Amino acid sequence: MSAHHPIISVTGSSGAGTTSVRNTFEQIFRREDVSAVYIEGDAFHAFDRDAMRRMMAEEPTLSHFAPRANLLPELEEVFRTYGESGGGRTRHYAHDAADAARYGTAPGTFSPWEDFPEASDLLFYEGLHGCVVDASVDLARYADLKIGVVPVINLEWIQKLHRDRSFRGYSTEAVTDVILRRMPDYVQTICPQFSWTDINFQRVPTVDTSNPFIARWIPTADESMVVIRFKDPKGIDFSYLVSMIHDSFMSRANSIVIPGGKLDLAMQLILTPIIMQLVERRRRLA
Repeated sequence: MSAHHPIISVTGSSGAGTTSVRNTFEQIFRREDVSAVYIEGDAFHAFDRDAMRRMMAEEPTLSHFAPRANLLPELEEVFRTYGESGGGRTRHYAHDAADAARYGTAPGTFSPWEDFPEASDLLFYEGLHGCVVDASVDLARYADLKIGVVPVINLEWIQKLHRDRSFRGYSTEAVTDVILRRMPDYVQTICPQFSWTDINFQRVPTVDTSNPFIARWIPTADESMVVIRFKDPKGIDFSYLVSMIHDSFMSRANSIVIPGGKLDLAMQLILTPIIMQLVERRRRLA
């Protein structure tokens, strides 16, 4: 953790909805004139698409969730370096033709490494491994604000199936195979991270998602509730949040439940003061 160069880490599984959360953070950054540098978790995969396919052919249980399929020591070093000096580097992974045009590299490959711009207010990470703690790395200790995005498992699978079929051209069978392949690493690597996060946002559908593999639509925000859990509720004004977010209620001493359609409002109310505390502390010390 660093008062001079704070780090925000948003962690969630594939299809969890971390990109939507990133969009809310970007709105806050623009409104509050916060200069952020960004890391996408995919940038720290160890292998490009063709190499990963070859690896998986040799090792059927390998998945992108696995630490060995990612450059986690290098990611930890970027976190450490940024916290100490505000420096670091990242790259981009091109998922499709649109990414390829944006980043100047072929689909399924990485752009060259690039140094962060100078004089940023904070580092923002969004991906699979922002809070991994194991025998080789401890990413959680470097992040000043750790956010978990964790829809219930069937909803997570529905969102992944919809995204990968609609936007990445995969068949249901191919996506199902990926889900099965990833399950051991999901249990061993992804889930433990949510014990380290400061705030978890968990979307719970209020419609039947019993068989996610035949679901035609993703449950809408109005067909969902969101459970927001605070690791340390000290300083959280729950009375204010309940008064500001219609139909919300506290389910435990550290948790509030809100209608799904109020997620953006809740994030704005909860996260804006936390972000500004980090930034104002940094600016006072500069």
